Amino acid sequence: MPPMSDTLQAEPSAVPYEFRVQNMDCAACASRVEGTLTRLVGVSDVQVNFTTQRLRLRVNEALTSRSSVERILTELGYPPELSTAARSSTVTEHYPAPPAWYRTFKGRLVLTTGVLLVISVLLALAQPSLAQWGFAAATVLGVAPLVRNAWVSTRLGQPFTINTLIVIAAVGAVLIGEAAEGALVVFLFAVGELLETVAAGRARAGIRSLAALAPKKAFLLEADAVREVPVEMLAPGDLVRVQPGGRVPADGVITSGAGGVDESPVTGESIPVFKGEDDAVFAGSISSDAVLELRVERPVSDSTISRIIQLVEEAESNKAPTARFIDRFSSWYTPAAMLMAALVAVVPPLLFAGSWETWIYRALALLLIACPCALVLSVPAAVTSGISAATRRGLLIKGGSVLEALADVQTVAFDKTGTLTRNRPEVTDTVALHGTEEDVLRLAAAVETGSAHPLARAILQAAEGLELPPVDAARAIPGEAVTARIGGSEFAVGSPRFAGRHTQLTEALNDRITNLEAQGKTVVVLLRDNVPLGLIAIRDEPRADAAETVRRLAAMNVRSVMLTGDNDRTGQAVAETIGLPARTELLPEDKLAAIDELRIEGKVAMVGDGINDAPALAHADVGIAMGGGTDVALETAGAALLRQNTTGVSDLIELSRTTMRNIRQNITFALGLKAVFLVTTLTGITGLWPAILSDTGATVLVTANALRLLRFEPTQRSALPPAAKEYA
Repeated sequence: MPPMSDTLQAEPSAVPYEFRVQNMDCAACASRVEGTLTRLVGVSDVQVNFTTQRLRLRVNEALTSRSSVERILTELGYPPELSTAARSSTVTEHYPAPPAWYRTFKGRLVLTTGVLLVISVLLALAQPSLAQWGFAAATVLGVAPLVRNAWVSTRLGQPFTINTLIVIAAVGAVLIGEAAEGALVVFLFAVGELLETVAAGRARAGIRSLAALAPKKAFLLEADAVREVPVEMLAPGDLVRVQPGGRVPADGVITSGAGGVDESPVTGESIPVFKGEDDAVFAGSISSDAVLELRVERPVSDSTISRIIQLVEEAESNKAPTARFIDRFSSWYTPAAMLMAALVAVVPPLLFAGSWETWIYRALALLLIACPCALVLSVPAAVTSGISAATRRGLLIKGGSVLEALADVQTVAFDKTGTLTRNRPEVTDTVALHGTEEDVLRLAAAVETGSAHPLARAILQAAEGLELPPVDAARAIPGEAVTARIGGSEFAVGSPRFAGRHTQLTEALNDRITNLEAQGKTVVVLLRDNVPLGLIAIRDEPRADAAETVRRLAAMNVRSVMLTGDNDRTGQAVAETIGLPARTELLPEDKLAAIDELRIEGKVAMVGDGINDAPALAHADVGIAMGGGTDVALETAGAALLRQNTTGVSDLIELSRTTMRNIRQNITFALGLKAVFLVTTLTGITGLWPAILSDTGATVLVTANALRLLRFEPTQRSALPPAAKEYA
């Protein structure tokens, strides 16, 4: 028996590839590409995005070679170009501006067939016998590329495509002596295809404008010299200079200088934000009035803009449930319509002595009504426009499924710290039970060193300038405390609840804690070997926009609730100021249970800072992270607010509902026109060219309606009454 190593061979793993696919300008094109490639053995994880003309897939080259995939795409009429640009160059990756419509193949086809059509009409007035040849020539010219595409699709297992429908209808029209209508059908179809290409170019322009935000050059500081370099050369730790009016070349932290920074290109915030030393800035933002020097924190390849572009690209590939249903519906709708057309052509003549010419003509018109272009385009056109409109306002939505889920949200659960509050807590009181107030701050700050929690940052800021002792064995107990060892003793900075479980708090100490919490302050207790050393009170003021957000949500019949781990008195004080009910003293697992309870009455969105709220963000129907571009904010939740402004939550829900209304309108346009022309065709009122006009007209309506979303502006509801407390 041969060795096992000789008989078993490791199967080659699938290799991921990304292509830029030319001519893939519509939803039908994308469906055609996806349907063809998924049938290939060894090809998996096919992701198609017609807006960005991107194709991602995995290929097991032992079964199907990459060259075979490229050849098939070329045969389909979508020549691919292998993308060698990894995520590292997303920002500077070139999104070519589309050529003028009349320079494209589809544009030239429209012009050529249109000219032939006009000439044929003129000939019909002077020489009717010659006009038929002109109409036939226009039909043949316009249908020739469709014949080729239909044959390739049929050979690759997709016989029921729009190309097949148009070819049969146009050729059939010529054969029964209706060449004029055949030529008009081909011309109108070409016009519809061109309109879809133009619409895709408009949508693509949004990503192209994002990619253009970051500058291509940067002023690198080297010793006493300043050198202009390509931004790709920047690395974390480099120092760069930004002149007044110049764009920040990479995500970084200001080391010198202070002034207004216009972050509107990234966050949508129209008012410049004052930035000084140690403040973070985004690549693409503009220094309004000052010279800034900053330390690069991320490579250009991983900047906020780069990640936003990648998220937008992936979002437009992520189909909404409605889009997936439409795809499934159209996959059987077209062959069913072709079968119906065949029955219309043969049943009346065979069974009821109808005219063959009349019923074949009506069957051909029925084929044109079966064209699914407008229907297939109805959802992705609206989703793409909705996501693009959101991005321009500093709102990231990770795909059509998230956009659709947002429209159904009935409850929004807010975290408190960093979400409903400004995330700038400050130490207001320090109470020393043993030693001095300075000792309490110094020891508490040492324990909190390295923690990213907002309360920890407040303590560290208050202890700035104090010499902190070294610590080891530091660890966090989520929602309760941070512990560490200092000089052989165990220290903890935790909530009064945590302290009460580890030691006996005196009545006087409890009264002191109660008084501080009644003022809306968060109190932490410093313990050494379970002996209280002192109290630190911290207050984080509510955001000015938080109450407005709750009012807007109430106006949309969306209830709001605060979920916080803070003590009841502090949490209720903040909640009362904002105008919403609160559930307090919740551990991370308690928040999950609360979300499950709220979900009984409908879908729940969770809004948090994207750090300690990650489990709740993931558990909710929709997670919305407020992170100002942080890694967790961009990657944890289904949506993210780049601006530190809670009104983005109501904007998201309003935009999603507007988008879903737009989708329903589009589907109504597409199916309604088809239903009308189905009746008029079968009754002989309309013929071939009105039938194709029904699909082309629906395509125009759907496209124009979807593009309206690009102008979305949220409704202002500042005068509305406060949210009701009935949901407590």
